[in-house]
Amino acid sequence: MSLTDELYLIAEPLWAEQLDHPFVRGLGDGSLEEVRFKRWVLQDYRYLIEYARVFAWAVAKADRLDSMAWYSGVLDLTLNREMGLHREYAARFGLTTADLEAESMSPTTRAYTDFLLRTSADGDMLDLLAALLPCTWGYVYLARKLEASGPPGDQRYADWITQYTSDEFADALDWLRAETDRLAAGITEEKKERLREIFLTSTRYEGRFWEMCWSGESWTD
Repeated sequence: MSLTDELYLIAEPLWAEQLDHPFVRGLGDGSLEEVRFKRWVLQDYRYLIEYARVFAWAVAKADRLDSMAWYSGVLDLTLNREMGLHREYAARFGLTTADLEAESMSPTTRAYTDFLLRTSADGDMLDLLAALLPCTWGYVYLARKLEASGPPGDQRYADWITQYTSDEFADALDWLRAETDRLAAGITEEKKERLREIFLTSTRYEGRFWEMCWSGESWTD
């Protein structure tokens, strides 16, 4: 069994729980209140800025030129396309670029991104990938499950599902899994256990992110 197959077995029960979360259910059937989804739009914008920094670390730590090129491509795509698309998407909920830029990180967003960046800076390339994988993999998993239930009535939510079931995201996930398995060939059981723990921590933060967007969160709670 490959390392990413093992990681899937760890994550799948948690992704199934996330699929049953009221935020994700509401996204899938179109009943999610707009105010709750606006929290996701605002906090995900702040997340994307730190997400880009993770790929900057990946470029620096990659062991071969092809990998450096792929990570740098994702970095460029995130900064110069995806964030622009996010701003356009936010406008459909009445949110301006100024709103996005003024938003402060919630405690969960801060904790999650700090974990990603600390792992990327202090760990090796496999540590970085184990921390990064749950973001892409979890969204693809959830979006595919939601798509199978039929499109929600709110087109804005339907477009969210379409984005994360796209070939672009599937290809990125396949590449990251293959890269992780390539680098994991021959590693010790001790190293595998560290990677499982990193992967599990990021997966748990993904679940906390949905709850934060559903319930709201501030530093004074």
